[in-house]
Amino acid sequence: MDTRFTSIMTIGLGMIGSSFVMAYRAAYPDSYIIGVDISQDTIDEAQERGWINEGLLATDDLSEALSRCDLVMIATPVPVVPDYFCLIAENDFAGVVTDTCSTKAIVSQQAKKILPHPEKYIPGHPMAGSEKSGIEAAREDLFQGAHWVLCPDEATSAQDYADMHEMLTGLGARVVSLPRDTHDEVVAIVSHVPHFVASSLVELAVRHAGDQEALFRLAAGGFKDSTRIAAGSPALWTGIAFDNRNAIVEGLDEIQTILKNYADTLREGDKSEFTSLLDRAAQARRALPSKWVPATEDLLEVRIPLTNRPGIIAEITTIASKAGCNVQSIDIDHITSSSAVLDLILTDEGDIGKLSTQLIKAGFSVSFNLCLRSSYDLTKHNSY
Repeated sequence: MDTRFTSIMTIGLGMIGSSFVMAYRAAYPDSYIIGVDISQDTIDEAQERGWINEGLLATDDLSEALSRCDLVMIATPVPVVPDYFCLIAENDFAGVVTDTCSTKAIVSQQAKKILPHPEKYIPGHPMAGSEKSGIEAAREDLFQGAHWVLCPDEATSAQDYADMHEMLTGLGARVVSLPRDTHDEVVAIVSHVPHFVASSLVELAVRHAGDQEALFRLAAGGFKDSTRIAAGSPALWTGIAFDNRNAIVEGLDEIQTILKNYADTLREGDKSEFTSLLDRAAQARRALPSKWVPATEDLLEVRIPLTNRPGIIAEITTIASKAGCNVQSIDIDHITSSSAVLDLILTDEGDIGKLSTQLIKAGFSVSFNLCLRSSYDLTKHNSY
């Protein structure tokens, strides 16, 4: 498997950063990977395991190493990301910059102010992880089947986005495109608020543990599974909470209203309404997809002529994501020196009718072609 990014730097070798270099080494074995971390022990371990070719401390001079890279992945806590943006700016790094931060709005604003080439910054967020941390928790398959959100904007290069999409798909991730503000609102509901709800459940158990010695002995099974994430790093989650404060506060307020509804209905003895509340939640939970499996072997090719229009890649990929369509690969077919066609390969999910309608409504000319997965070589398609 090939990628444009043959020499990369990953800053931060915690669970996400280490899993990334581990998966990158497996997917792109000929690539040159430079790992940067605050711990020499972590760097040594990553080198011993063969995940990185070269290791540097965050306090080292990274200038020469940066000059050899075409991609920088920042996998550090949010508060220190601006420091690395400044380092990148000092060296006038002109390659692609991305990150793994779980909030996007604030980091993106900082990137716009600091980076010398903000159009080369493509914010990212892998929706994968666990309550564990550090290089010991790294897994090569961490991103397999996981959603990896990319947040392009009107300045994002179509080619850079396509190359990032290809690279991440090669790691087994399913790339989703979201506007930066929308990303923060969505993850507050599906990731951040659930963490604090889990912490609250543990706090509830702790408050009653002294009175009931059997409580923690019985707090296994479902309770343990549903509160697993509460064991995550308090410092990390405090940073996340304050970076996405408004969206999280709104979510926590709403969950309190929902819980109050349960309590009021139970207090009033309305068994029918209480059953309805549980039933609505049960049906919604059953409707959530498990691990995605394609319904057929069909792939859909969508060809869209590119025009001189700012933010075209962000607009098209966001429309595809809103229609629930999974973009398997992206190619830019350069017809002439002044014209090109964006070629998307979609799996068989999502609302293709909605995708077509929205693209046409947005002013795009679109053509569709159905093709069999078995006869379509994605490795050849993903070449530039």
